[in-house]
Amino acid sequence: MSLQESPRPSDEEEAFYMQCRAAYLAVFRSSLTNIASKQQLCRVLQQAGRNPSQATLNKYWTPRTSKLNFDDFCEILKCEKKTEETELMRAFRKMDVNGDGYITHSELEKALTTRGEKMTSEEVNTIFSLADINRDGKLDYAEFCRLLVSMAEQCQKAALERLEADAKLKRQNFGSQSYNPPKSSVSSASSAAAQVAASHPQPPDTSDATLKKDSRSSSRPSSARSRRSSLSNSVSVTSSSIKASKIPEPSDLQEWHHSFMKGCFFLEDDGSISSLQYQLHVPQTTNVYLTIQPVSLSHRPDKGSSWMTVDTALFVMSAGETKEDATLVYFTESKDKEKYVWKGELNAGTYYLLPFTSGCRLKKRSKKNLSNKPVELVYRTDTEELDLTRELREALSGIFEVIDLDGNGLLSLEEYNFFELRTSGEKCDQDAWAVCKENFDMRKNQLTRQGFMELNLMEATEKDGDPADLWVNLEAMGYDHMLELVEACPFQIDVHCEGTQLSIQPLSMESGPKLLNQALQKSIIARTGAKALRGLDNVFVYTYRGEHRVSSLIANKTNQKVTVHINNEQSRNCSSSRGMNVFAVEVPGRTKMVCQHVLPINDKQDWTYNCVETILTCT
Repeated sequence: MSLQESPRPSDEEEAFYMQCRAAYLAVFRSSLTNIASKQQLCRVLQQAGRNPSQATLNKYWTPRTSKLNFDDFCEILKCEKKTEETELMRAFRKMDVNGDGYITHSELEKALTTRGEKMTSEEVNTIFSLADINRDGKLDYAEFCRLLVSMAEQCQKAALERLEADAKLKRQNFGSQSYNPPKSSVSSASSAAAQVAASHPQPPDTSDATLKKDSRSSSRPSSARSRRSSLSNSVSVTSSSIKASKIPEPSDLQEWHHSFMKGCFFLEDDGSISSLQYQLHVPQTTNVYLTIQPVSLSHRPDKGSSWMTVDTALFVMSAGETKEDATLVYFTESKDKEKYVWKGELNAGTYYLLPFTSGCRLKKRSKKNLSNKPVELVYRTDTEELDLTRELREALSGIFEVIDLDGNGLLSLEEYNFFELRTSGEKCDQDAWAVCKENFDMRKNQLTRQGFMELNLMEATEKDGDPADLWVNLEAMGYDHMLELVEACPFQIDVHCEGTQLSIQPLSMESGPKLLNQALQKSIIARTGAKALRGLDNVFVYTYRGEHRVSSLIANKTNQKVTVHINNEQSRNCSSSRGMNVFAVEVPGRTKMVCQHVLPINDKQDWTYNCVETILTCT
């Protein structure tokens, strides 16, 4: 079979990537550090030669944003072009009422305090004092524009030169890749110019008993510990072997008791993935046939569902007295088309069902589509009354299906609160639910699809047709500005039980990341042996080799933080959850960290996972 190889980046892409790194490292010590505030986002954009407005910053740092990573920053830079001198000149000429190439203080103050993002008089005075070089009360705006553009270029060049000069930082962030900064005609910037211009993995785990404290220090000299130490892992999978290992469906499955529950994976602003988790109660020991799969939405049978190729899995943990006491029982490994399957015996007891997707096929989309004109959400009828557009009604119908967890065509208060917590972070209480019952269509104290539409129409009417709040809700549920579901994946869990009726209940979304990460780490360690990285005896790599997924984990048993360089360039027909073939991860001392998940790009072709892990630093 033919193999699919990832294309190498062009020189232009490589230069852009290096400029992104240089700007990022001018603000942060490591490219693995997250942007934690709007102010930090502004600073790092300025280091990259941009001049972001508040509107620009608000576009990328929304009320729901808690952090952005380096990959997010690169995507933002692709969308936000540098301010050109001609654009600045065009703006100033509009203020120049005399056309003589100069702007007075009063003209500048009038423009900047009454238009667009309004400044204060004090801010205008500061700008004018910096720009009025001749102190004649006039601003030579052509010279001022050249100064601004020059400062931005100098700032970029200074960041590149700082990165080149710091050899240790270069090793940490570029690994074995050579680095040649792009040539520039701009002279080296002074630190003062840089100062003026400056004015988005799984979390580590320290809980596992396998990382017992070891007070012994390495017998190797420091020079040996800092030396590059590599380990190569290779896994080849053929499509024929996958077909032969499917778990057969029980022949009398239709006679088994059946329970199901729906849910949805959501991409968060920082690139992580969240979903509801569930509790399963088994009254007596019984045989179980369990599946999880993506599901399409019934209101759009004529449209393809891009998320149907997203991989899913279900981890089952037996519940202890506390969640920290939960133990991994099994997880779905076999696949039948879109279904991921497990069949076996469960003892009587209570279990956690933890949905999982690797992130290889559910990824953040580029923000460049935000420049397209959004779909209309509301309109006025012939009688001047507001109504929801057909496109919005279709999207709301899809949301209704996603939050109708038991699939009965009605929303209970608990199901509706799943939507409220997702979109606003608040719950609807019993009193507010009673108000809904008085105003919107309900049956059996549950909201109908029509009632859900009426509720959203009321919100639009209260805002006099302003769609801002509607867009907040839609984006939180995974929809883009064209009302396509691009950052979410609806799924369904089916549990067939041979001897007794089971019960499934949803748990809070907030209960999940730590428990799921614990299950994921245990599943990797339980199915594979540890390999020590040469040159550092207490750093180990575990590689889970499944039929449909490869996952790796790094366990750092030293007291020091280690930086590990990951190279997947020799892999074939593979997609990494990191979105890159070459990257680095930092693993704090005495912790374990899931490094990456890898899936085939094309399931029908053979695929080869070939990864080289190299220690860059140990500090």
